[in-house]
Amino acid sequence: MKITRRAALAGTGAAPALVRAAGAPPHILLILSDDHSAPYLGAYGAGWMSTPNLDAFARQGMRFDRAFTAAPQCVPSRTAIMTGRSPVAVRMGRFSSPLPPEILTLPEALRALGYFTGVCGRYFHLDGPIKAGAVTQAVLEKHGLRTWSRRIDMLDVSPQNRTPERFEEFLGKVPRGKPWFFWINYSDPHHVWDKDAGKVDPAGIQLPPHLPDLPGVREDLARYCGEVERMDSLFAEAMAVLRRHSLDENTLVLFMGDNGMAFPHGKGSLYDPGLNVPLLARWPGRVKAGGHTRSLVSGEDIAPTLIQAAGGQTPKEMSGRSFLPLLTAGAQEPRRFIFAARLHHGNAPFRPQTRAFGFDLSRCARSGRWKLIYNCTPHMEYWPVDSGNDPGWQQMLAAHREGRLKPEHEQAYFSVPRPVFELYDLENDPGELRNLSGRPEAGEAERELLAALQEKMILDYDFLPPPMSE
Repeated sequence: MKITRRAALAGTGAAPALVRAAGAPPHILLILSDDHSAPYLGAYGAGWMSTPNLDAFARQGMRFDRAFTAAPQCVPSRTAIMTGRSPVAVRMGRFSSPLPPEILTLPEALRALGYFTGVCGRYFHLDGPIKAGAVTQAVLEKHGLRTWSRRIDMLDVSPQNRTPERFEEFLGKVPRGKPWFFWINYSDPHHVWDKDAGKVDPAGIQLPPHLPDLPGVREDLARYCGEVERMDSLFAEAMAVLRRHSLDENTLVLFMGDNGMAFPHGKGSLYDPGLNVPLLARWPGRVKAGGHTRSLVSGEDIAPTLIQAAGGQTPKEMSGRSFLPLLTAGAQEPRRFIFAARLHHGNAPFRPQTRAFGFDLSRCARSGRWKLIYNCTPHMEYWPVDSGNDPGWQQMLAAHREGRLKPEHEQAYFSVPRPVFELYDLENDPGELRNLSGRPEAGEAERELLAALQEKMILDYDFLPPPMSE
């Protein structure tokens, strides 16, 4: 696919004056952890775990408290990050889909601006399944649907412990004088969680309100937090490579979780633990050290932000909006809403026994205070993504069968069918456990979010039925 400079730079809104006046465009390093919810970093208040490297990084730049991915799953979330559009809009509603060849991506837009580009680490999920079956593989080859080797200058899929080596290799390939973009993908803290990844005390963990206090839940969380701690060390290794090449000063580094944790109410759901991720940005001399913001940011906003940082304009097809002014000047008109979509998960076909972890269709709109969730498959039996066989969920199942769960947890995980509409007042119910949909006192908020979601679904050519009848 050939992308011209004009096509990549077409759009509305000029690059911020601060960037144009800064001289050479920055190098850009984007680092994603896998299945990483806020607040599971020391910088976000998780004092029961040790993440000194990312905590120091947060103090050197800006911390975003309300960053949300566009989907609670790896493939559609990374789709939004790389395209500046929702996964629905670019037809990535099936987990194993390759990104359509005609869709413009962040690396291609940056290449049009003169950047050398690369990706390494855990499989980045946008070129179809890693191990496709014979029929699928034949289709992918017949129609040339594995396109990322043409979209990027260096393409590598390696275990996360080889990231420093691959980063060194990439920097050695960058032509003299060229700016570069490199995308690192860690596998931590993705399930399965290793017992020896870290040394987090289960008893010291502060449980969120949506999880019952059971030994298995604490054990699972301790292993999860241990993998976050290990990933913190891997992050330090990548930053050491940057320093060895004396590239600290003119590199914009973004660290982000790709979606939320594989726990109940997390990955695969549209509650905040599935969507709210850590997002940290550092750019010496451009981003004020020690800053933090509660402005809403979407995964759709990453590509427009990085394109503008590189001196370009947001391509007209991207629905995300750049938050570069917020990074560099400390202020911009805030988003009113973020949106997210829950789509098919995994590569398995639908079967009579399929549960919600494999197939569930829902959408949400969230403001600073309120969230609306629209469930289009409410009869699917709830089951957490990835961790359903772990002690935490198994003990929750046992407590449910024995009538020992609190009413709010019983309703959250074992209501059949689930409500089509859920509405939460996040200021007074951060655990998203008290559904206010249909309640008169929340009617104005519900109508506003319904209208916003209706507009988003229309603009994205969403295949689901509209949430409002008119």
